Amino acid sequence: MRSIRDIRLLADIPVLVRAALNVPVENESVVNDYRLRRALPTIQYLKERGAKVVLIGHIGEQGTETLAPVARALGKLVPDVSFFPETIGAGARAAIRSLHPGQVLVLENLRRDRREKENDSAFARELATLADIFVEDSFDTCHRVHASIVGLPKLLPSYAGLLLEEEARVLLQARAPEHPAFAVIGGAKFNTKEAVLTTLLSSYDHLFIGGALAHDFLKASGKEVGKSLVSGADEQTIKNILASPKIVLPVDALVIPAGAMGSMDARAEARIASVDDVRSDEVILDHGPATVALLKELAQKAKVILWNGPLGNYENGFIEATDALARAIAASGAYSVVGGGDTVASIQNLGLLSRFSFVSTGGGAMLDFIGNGTLPGIEALNNQPSA
Repeated sequence: MRSIRDIRLLADIPVLVRAALNVPVENESVVNDYRLRRALPTIQYLKERGAKVVLIGHIGEQGTETLAPVARALGKLVPDVSFFPETIGAGARAAIRSLHPGQVLVLENLRRDRREKENDSAFARELATLADIFVEDSFDTCHRVHASIVGLPKLLPSYAGLLLEEEARVLLQARAPEHPAFAVIGGAKFNTKEAVLTTLLSSYDHLFIGGALAHDFLKASGKEVGKSLVSGADEQTIKNILASPKIVLPVDALVIPAGAMGSMDARAEARIASVDDVRSDEVILDHGPATVALLKELAQKAKVILWNGPLGNYENGFIEATDALARAIAASGAYSVVGGGDTVASIQNLGLLSRFSFVSTGGGAMLDFIGNGTLPGIEALNNQPSA
């Protein structure tokens, strides 16, 4: 990738930066600015060299959300930030022309225009009229084939930002770790994780499969998972992965009767069960203490630990195993690489962020990069015409 450091002239040049602006917002206020802070080095690099910094990005999944609260939050971290409530068009171009060197303008949510997700070439061309240079610094979206990610590098001289460079460097190293190496993959959706599981089995000494993803593997190994969430993945594919002696699965679980799901007293009906003792009318919601003890032991022995994805039904408050793993990794002394929204939320809530060696801004992007060694957004930078 060509680096932002390779740009010779930046003074008074409008630079379009795809930044990681998708942060949680509640009551029109940003409640977690981690990604914004990780975006600062590239923004400050451009500001200090007198560029007109134009930030584009998305927020939310509906296509109706606004980046106005994000611009306000960013303005508390870096000076001279303003917001324009459109993404493309004459108004946006005029707002950019009026910028002074070193000022920052945040444009409205890219996904308000459906053509962004459709990778529409006309939309990419409209974005390209906004600036003279494009900088990709949104690693968290580089696994998407969207107009602002793979279309823009075909139209403007394009470079990797400082965050994207760091993510790629660290995660490439994580694909070939020092041994002993221990990986933990949680969450759900086997079909999005098959490539990363295959890669990790080739390079890590132990691979723990947790969260709802573990239900597919427990079921394929002949265990009862009751009414627990399963992805419906091909059982033979899972059995092929299970054949590896490196695979580690949960040995116990926190379960409740399926009928108690959603009730106020669900926790009162919870019990710890061996994975051999889950009943057909129960739901697995978290890993149990024996599994946590196993994870702690593996973490203590590892020199490198990679972790992505929660271990329990995190969104509904079943966070004990996830938090226990966060504490264990923080105390292990291993070089630790972690990513994923709920994973990072656990670490932050526990005040342990500084105890981890590298915290990726990507969830799915991190998994795809580990699995494949590249991403569509990175390939778009690599394959653009020579400057």
